[in-house]
Amino acid sequence: MATSDTAFGGSGSGSTRSAVGHAVMIAAAAALGGFLFGYDTAVINGAVGAIRDKYDIGAGGTGLTVSLTLLGAALGAWIAGDLADRLGRIRVMQLAAVLFFIGALGSAFPFSVYDLTAWRIVGGVAVGFAAVIAPAYIAEISPAQIRGRLGSMYQLAIVLGIAISQLVNYALTQAAGGARETLAGIEAWQWMLALEAIPAVLYLLMTFPIPESPRFLVLRGRDDQARKVLADVEGGSDEQVTARIEEVRASLHDHRAKTTVRQLFSKRLGVAPLVWIGIALAALQQFVGINVIFYYSATLWEAVGFGEDRSLLISVVSALVNIVGTFVAIAVIDRIGRRPLLLIGSVGMAVSLATTAICFSSAVITTDADGDSVATLSGANGTIALVAANTFVFFFAFSWGPVVWVLISEMFPNRVRGAAVGVATAANWVANFLVSATFPALADWNLSATYGGYAVMAALSFFVVWKFVTETRGRTLEAAG
Repeated sequence: MATSDTAFGGSGSGSTRSAVGHAVMIAAAAALGGFLFGYDTAVINGAVGAIRDKYDIGAGGTGLTVSLTLLGAALGAWIAGDLADRLGRIRVMQLAAVLFFIGALGSAFPFSVYDLTAWRIVGGVAVGFAAVIAPAYIAEISPAQIRGRLGSMYQLAIVLGIAISQLVNYALTQAAGGARETLAGIEAWQWMLALEAIPAVLYLLMTFPIPESPRFLVLRGRDDQARKVLADVEGGSDEQVTARIEEVRASLHDHRAKTTVRQLFSKRLGVAPLVWIGIALAALQQFVGINVIFYYSATLWEAVGFGEDRSLLISVVSALVNIVGTFVAIAVIDRIGRRPLLLIGSVGMAVSLATTAICFSSAVITTDADGDSVATLSGANGTIALVAANTFVFFFAFSWGPVVWVLISEMFPNRVRGAAVGVATAANWVANFLVSATFPALADWNLSATYGGYAVMAALSFFVVWKFVTETRGRTLEAAG
C-alpha cells in the first residue's frame, strides 16, 4: 500500500506509484459530480436578478426560487445511500448525470417561474446524489494514507464548478450587455443555466470506465472483481490484497442492504452518537452562511453600491479565493489532520464574519425607485467588508469546505456508511435551504445582525469540533466506528 511519502507519485515502488496514480484518476472522474454540484448551486447567482425582474417576484419569491432546489438536494441525499447499496455507486452517479442534464435544459427554457423552480428541484436531486456518492465512493477506492487528499479533490471540483459558473456568468453578461439581454435570441441568464448540460454529458461518459467500489463488490459477493480493484488502487502483494478483502468482509458482516433511518438511531447498531455528530457537522457547514456568498453575492454587493459588472467580478474573485483555499487543504489535510483544520477554520470564520457584521452596522439604508431597501457602505467600510468576506471564504475553503465531506465519508462503519452519509448530507441541504431561503428577507431587515448570526454559528462550530470530533487521519475505513 502507498505510504505518506509515496502519495501522489513520490518515492516508492513502481507498482505502488502506479496504484496511486490509478486511484487519483478514478477519484478525479468521480469528483466531476462535485463540479456539477458547484456549478448547479452557484450559477443561479448570476441569473437570480434577471429571474426576479422577468417574473416580477419579491424577496420571498426570489428566496424560494433559489432555495427550493436545495430541498431537492436534501431529497436526493436522503435516498442516495439506499440506492447506492441497492444499485451500486456507479449507477447512482449515472442517474445523477442524467438528472443534471435534464434539470439544466429544463430550467434554462421554462414556461413560468413555477416550472423553472421545478426543474431546479430536479437538478437539486442530482446535486444530492452527487453530494453523497462522490465523497463516499472516493473514500472507498482511496488508500488510507492519501484518502484526505483524494477526498479533497471532490471539494476542489465543487469550487472549480463555482468558479467556472461565475466566470460564465460574467462573460455572458459582458457579451450580452446584461443578464436580461439576448445572445443568438436567448437571454444571457438562460445560457448560464443551459451550459451545465455540457459537463453533465461528460460526467455520464466518465462513469463508464471507472470501477465499482470494492466494498460494494464484496457486499455483493463479487470478490474477484473487488480483488482486482483493490490491487489497482492500493497495490501490494496478493497476500496483502487478500488480507484487505478479508478485512472488508469482516467489517461488512452486519451490513444490511437497506439500513433505515430508524435503525441508525437505534441502540442496537450503536452508531447514533456518530450520526448526530455527522448531522451537526453537516448543518454547521451551512449555518455559517457560506452559500450566501455564492448564491447572492452579486445582488448583495450591487445593493451596497457596486455596479452589476463589478458585483459579478467580485463573485469571480471570491470563487478564485475559494480555489486557493481548497488547494491549501489538499496540501495539508493528510499532514495536519482533520480536527486541527476544522478548529483553525472555525476561529478564522468567526473573526471575519464578525468583522463583516460590524462593517454592515454602519450602512445607510435608503429606498430605491422600486421601493426596495438599499444599503450603502461609506468610507473604507465597503473595502473592509469585501476583504473580510473573502477572508471568510478562504478560511472556509481550507477547513470546513473539504474537511467536513472527508470526515463524514470516513467516520461511519462500513455497515451503515451509505445510509449515514445520506442522512448527514440531507441535513446539510436542509440547513443550506434554511440559510438561502431566509437570507433575502434577513438582508432587507438587518444585514449586520444577519452576518452576526453567522459569526455565532462559526463560534459554535469550534465548540462542537473541540468537544465531539475525533481524528480519522490515516485510519482504514474498516477501522471506523
